[in-house]
Amino acid sequence: MRSLSHICLVVLGVLVLSGTRAVAQGPGRDPVARLREVLPADVAERVIATVTAARERGLPSQALENRALKYAARGVAPEQIERSVAEHATRMDRAQTALAGARGGMRPAGDEVDAAAEAMRMGVDGAGVSALAKSAPSGRSLAVPLFVVGSLVDRGLPSDEAIARVRDRLQTRATDAELERLPDADGPGGPRGPRGPRDGMRPGGERGGIRDGARPGMRPGGPGQGMPGVRGPGVPQNGGPSTAPRPGGGPPRRRP
Repeated sequence: MRSLSHICLVVLGVLVLSGTRAVAQGPGRDPVARLREVLPADVAERVIATVTAARERGLPSQALENRALKYAARGVAPEQIERSVAEHATRMDRAQTALAGARGGMRPAGDEVDAAAEAMRMGVDGAGVSALAKSAPSGRSLAVPLFVVGSLVDRGLPSDEAIARVRDRLQTRATDAELERLPDADGPGGPRGPRGPRDGMRPGGERGGIRDGARPGMRPGGPGQGMPGVRGPGVPQNGGPSTAPRPGGGPPRRRP
């Protein structure tokens, strides 16, 4: 009887172990394998090398993997994906240096590094990131504050003014939810309305026409990658109809 029970336990253990391995190796669980599936072989290897180098430098490499997979799913050209990943890795390196320097060498969290890199992509420089980090209350995560700064800058607010707005709210101990409402404080389109394309960039914010869906204005991991309260011009809230300016002036017309 004991022998039969022992055999049953051994078989059960083998089945559980096999199932665990199968899950670990299943599709979607290994970003590197997914990158090799969705990108041409040469591009995939270069992207993986960039991701690996970022991981070795202590950067949030998963954000780079997700970036490449997201753009591949959208049908972005492989060479543009490769360039976007490489550029964002460089920004994350600069962001980590700026944040750590402002905190006496303490390593920032991965979501803070990614948020700071996105703010830099919007036009905030390393000095601005450091200034916000130095002025923030001790122990306060800067992931959402930096995402909000990037969203404000993307909507046309100068970076120093965007940083000042967020800094002032941080000093009053504003919550993340309160900060997220800042870009909509002056109505649809943000403080100064939608921003035109930057020099050397197509509309969409990134060279080559890639628009990043997860930038401040976006809480990491939030539903649909969007952050509550951060919407583009003419985007309705709570499912209501959007509005658009009527050519030649006059009241806006509603879109269905």
